Amino acid sequence: MADTLVDDYDVADVLHQLVGHCVRLLDAAAAGLMLSDQRGNLQVLASSSERTRLLELFQIQNNEGPCLDCVRSGESVVVADLTAATRRWPMFAPLAVGDGFVSVSAVPLRLRRETIGALNLFGREPRPLNDQDARVARALADTATIGILQERAIRRGEVLTEQLQTALNSRIIIEQAKGVLAYAGNLEMDQAFETLRRYARRHGIRLSDIARQLVTGGLLPQEVLPSSDNSVDS
Repeated sequence: MADTLVDDYDVADVLHQLVGHCVRLLDAAAAGLMLSDQRGNLQVLASSSERTRLLELFQIQNNEGPCLDCVRSGESVVVADLTAATRRWPMFAPLAVGDGFVSVSAVPLRLRRETIGALNLFGREPRPLNDQDARVARALADTATIGILQERAIRRGEVLTEQLQTALNSRIIIEQAKGVLAYAGNLEMDQAFETLRRYARRHGIRLSDIARQLVTGGLLPQEVLPSSDNSVDS
């Protein structure tokens, strides 16, 4: 929350931290966050792991899953045992179970009466979040909404959809930069993201700006990879 109060904060990094907090604070094995774009289509904005991101993308591509139901209804979707949800989600449920996820909770990101996205929490045990964790998840979802809407474009009175699109565009360029680093350094996508994030933090530059430099050739992958920058991120 404090990070969103500065003049020029990095929304992509804030939301990545938030899904990480979900895994650490709650009884969840993984977490992901989806956001609606200007046309009302959902896109993955943050995830706690590359596998979770792919699972979230699968929901979008196949038009089924807890996150989509959550956004459409504006209400939380809680399933304690995904093995019993194959009729509801015939493609998503078996894939999630195959990845080791047995339960799921999707919490809406709401701006007054409008649902702009959802926070997805996956568990490896067949049980829902307890009441305390559910309240924390609701608070974290609200924090994500505040973070997305807090950027200066909103404070200057610009339209909401433009600000949401800025956040989504940042995520796209970051995904491209991950691919550049993964290829150049023979890294897994999760490792590539952490390498990118550490470099941005060490140099005090926005994550999305570093990603853009990598994609456009303004920064070489060798300058970002650990082999050429051995400083340790504390």
